[in-house]
Amino acid sequence: SDAGSLYVVEEDEEGKKLLLKNVGDEPVVRDAERRMHLRFKLAQNDSVAVPFREVTMEIDEKSIAGYVALTGLPVNIEDAYHLPSGVPYTINRKFDEDSGYRTKSILAVPMKNQQGDVVGVVQLINSKRVFATKLVSVAMVTDQVGPFTLRQQEIVASLASQAAVAYENSQLYEAIQRLFEGFVRASVVAIESRDPTTSGHSFRVANLTVALAEAVDRVDSGPYKDIRFSRSEMKEIRYASLLHDFGKVGVREEVLVKAKKLYPAQLDVIRQRFQFVKRSMETETLRARLDYVLEKGREEYLAKLPAFDQELSAQLAEVDQWFQIILSANEPTILADGSFEVLNEIAARHYKDYESAESPLLDPQEIKLLSIRKGSLDDAERLQIESHVIHTFNFLQQIPWTKEIRSIPEIARAHHEKLNGKGYPYRLSAPEIPVQTRIMTISDIFDALSAVDRPYKKAVGLDRALEILGFAVKDGEIDAGLFQLFRDAKVFERWKIEPFPY
Repeated sequence: SDAGSLYVVEEDEEGKKLLLKNVGDEPVVRDAERRMHLRFKLAQNDSVAVPFREVTMEIDEKSIAGYVALTGLPVNIEDAYHLPSGVPYTINRKFDEDSGYRTKSILAVPMKNQQGDVVGVVQLINSKRVFATKLVSVAMVTDQVGPFTLRQQEIVASLASQAAVAYENSQLYEAIQRLFEGFVRASVVAIESRDPTTSGHSFRVANLTVALAEAVDRVDSGPYKDIRFSRSEMKEIRYASLLHDFGKVGVREEVLVKAKKLYPAQLDVIRQRFQFVKRSMETETLRARLDYVLEKGREEYLAKLPAFDQELSAQLAEVDQWFQIILSANEPTILADGSFEVLNEIAARHYKDYESAESPLLDPQEIKLLSIRKGSLDDAERLQIESHVIHTFNFLQQIPWTKEIRSIPEIARAHHEKLNGKGYPYRLSAPEIPVQTRIMTISDIFDALSAVDRPYKKAVGLDRALEILGFAVKDGEIDAGLFQLFRDAKVFERWKIEPFPY
């Protein structure tokens, strides 16, 4: 043939939506009403230039392609300008009129999948007697173009069936990709919903990590000049970055979101205890006043009254001061050595509880938590948080990754490791940490420093974040070459841009 075009059947966006009907007061989901259209996907003409652009058209009997898609029947026309009587379709001559071309014989066959559904239409125009002939005039069309034979129709139908299978396979692959992409995003949203203060962290880390990997891919000098990442490896890096914290699903939520050294309920117990101590002091003062007035009489009592009030005020103020010290110590900051001494002094004070038993103002567990030198977690809680890396690895290991992206678990599991071997949880050394993970580690630290204020820390500005990363380089924790590239390529400018799919 001299020309041809390809149409594919697509479902309207509206047709993809589930329709609801009510049974009583209950909404019931039923199958969606499928609304389909044809997309003019490809066109070729060996004799004249085709100003092609993709358009969509209704699937109906008004056009040949629409008729074939609707009925599933082939159409073989000897002369498009002299259609058989009674056919519902017509010919749009606009292209011929604009280009001087003459459309004569047409063969349109359906592309059917293995279930017999029409997924597209192949349309051929002008069956030439000599393939190399250019149909540059109407006279040449009349002389050189004949009808499509039954044999040609059978061959084209066979090829159309093969094309339908190939097209459906590509559609299936794209659908699987979209499905997996949706699963990954939903997984990230689910885990981050457990700790709203880190919302968006995984997406931002993925964005930064991909941007830094692209920068590595472009360099032609330095330690990484020979490293190139394929499209599949970029996808691998992105998914590993998105899922690097998924293991937090295995961490107790109260530990995951712990903002202070004491849990809220623990602080409430201390607050109520101190309120009880203050009420006890007031009660003891009232009892002392009563005893005094009974023993000394009204005149001496009135003279003593200011002293009673002053003593009680001093006692209550001291208790309030102790509680303020506790509130200050409860903040996740680095404590000075003197703070521990004050806490121990408070703990050394005793009061009589409801059963008149002597009890310390702070118990050993409370002292232990308030004495955390850095952050808000004690050793056991920190181990729980650090265990999220192991949970992530175990989770990712369960997924049957394809060959192209099978390194995702290995990349994700080492994002808290340090080149000097002081990271966690495996204490890996530099040779054991892949470059993809080194890239992710820099991105992860940068986002943790730069993200909006979290309950346990304040956000820092760009200059301060880069300075802290520089200190990590000096301490042998992160890769110097990658950090230099992170800074020189201004990867940090991609921090808040929505990640793009691969």
